[in-house]
Amino acid sequence: MSGLDLDPTQLDRYSRHIIMDDVGPEGQRRLLDADVLVVGAGGLGAPVIQYLAAAGVGHLAIVDDDAVERSNLQRQIIHADSDIGTPKVESARDYVESLNPDIAVETYHTRLDTENAHDLVENRDFVVDCSDNFSTRYLVNDACTLEDVPFSHGAIYRFEGQVVTFDTTEDSPCYRCLFPEAPPEGTVPDCATAGVLGVLPGTVGCIQATEAVKRLLDHGDLLDGRLLFYDAADTTFEEIDFERDPDCPVCGDTPEIESVREVEYADGCRV
Repeated sequence: MSGLDLDPTQLDRYSRHIIMDDVGPEGQRRLLDADVLVVGAGGLGAPVIQYLAAAGVGHLAIVDDDAVERSNLQRQIIHADSDIGTPKVESARDYVESLNPDIAVETYHTRLDTENAHDLVENRDFVVDCSDNFSTRYLVNDACTLEDVPFSHGAIYRFEGQVVTFDTTEDSPCYRCLFPEAPPEGTVPDCATAGVLGVLPGTVGCIQATEAVKRLLDHGDLLDGRLLFYDAADTTFEEIDFERDPDCPVCGDTPEIESVREVEYADGCRV
């Protein structure tokens, strides 16, 4: 949406934003004009998609190659029993359209890979990484860093979660500055093996959605250079500060990576 006016329905829908001095009608227009890519429509993607759509982020692109399974429904709250067997991107689109007709939904029933990553990421206002594997996380990082697109990363495990945001300032680090390479394959069990508390991705995904909205509004302090840990068992948060690595192969002083097509996202995702 462009222009200076919100219609009466939008003034009603977004009234709690509009009365905030830090958002107001101009901030709501920025949200309605925004273009956000969500990578993954599962446990983390569900609350991210839900809250970005409710907030009025006008264009949501969703990429996921999976279909809804019954075991997903314990935590992936935008999908229903009637969606079992349906591609998650289609179920997510149906949910968003029923929640907020203002939102244009763009779906990609495919896996993010080295052939499509640049095209999917470029020119977005923000990317939310809700993937569940290390190869995709490193791919999102490299594509966003090369395209100069800010993004939020989230991860969950049993009772624990983590969130970090990577901005586009000169001093902003990237995911490779924090984790130079992925752990050996098989050393970190996935949710299907280790399990996950059903409400945990709701908390982590909501923080990711909050980071996206803050960045779109250009308000507040992002988790840029700050890794936030959440322990649901103890209801505690811890924060670790980290800095940009001048030797980083993608955002360092002499980067080695110029295109994700040059990188093999396997065997530790190392360069």
